[in-house]
Amino acid sequence: MEEKYLICEDSLEGIFTGVYEAYAMRGDHEHIHIQIGEEGNFRLFAVYIKIMPDGEKAAKVAKTINRRMGTETYLDLCRAVASEDGEKGEAVYKTIVRGLCMKEGSQVMGNLADDAVHKVFELSRCTRNEIHHWKEFLRFQELEDGVLFSKIGPRNNVVTFLAPHFSDRLPLFDFIIYDEKRGIFVVHPKKKEWYLVTDKDFDEKEIGRYAEKEMEYQELFTFFCHKIAIKERKNLKLQRNMLPLRFQEYMVEFR
Repeated sequence: MEEKYLICEDSLEGIFTGVYEAYAMRGDHEHIHIQIGEEGNFRLFAVYIKIMPDGEKAAKVAKTINRRMGTETYLDLCRAVASEDGEKGEAVYKTIVRGLCMKEGSQVMGNLADDAVHKVFELSRCTRNEIHHWKEFLRFQELEDGVLFSKIGPRNNVVTFLAPHFSDRLPLFDFIIYDEKRGIFVVHPKKKEWYLVTDKDFDEKEIGRYAEKEMEYQELFTFFCHKIAIKERKNLKLQRNMLPLRFQEYMVEFR
């Protein structure tokens, strides 16, 4: 049978639209595949179909997943989509197929013997761990206009998972979280809902200067962190295990 590859945008909306179109074809799911972006090498005897993201179609897929497979499975799929793994689209699609074929779709993530389900499980766990780390290691710095600004460089696209966490804890503050690797900003006006802004050509100098007190507190905090350290018990290997170097470059106390 002819193999069909649906080329989707690397986003939740893009992949879910691909899932919707795959079901609309009413073919054998084993011969339909979802691919993120275009590859340099094309397969013989295969048809490639470019899928444009559609918010309405993606919303229908999300609604079906929540209804048939439960919120926890939906979150696992969303975290897998946030991963940078190039094969995540296929894994998410096949996991949805497996779940919708089950009488108890909410149990699909327990079927780790299935390659696609296992892949989603691993990607979700990796993304969840990084979200947890950034909740602890993210540092805000106050600008002259009073806005709190933070720059991060996560491996996975986790900024939309961090936004609800910090908006819930800082509802009375204006803050911005900038993902420099993807050019994505989370903007949170005080007492309002957060939203996303994209700008890959952003120049960090445009954010303005840091507040004078901010620089004073940074110096004090850095001095405090170094002062409480016990030289005889210094263990850089353990420190890197608990706090990997890739996080340290975005933390005030390690500058």
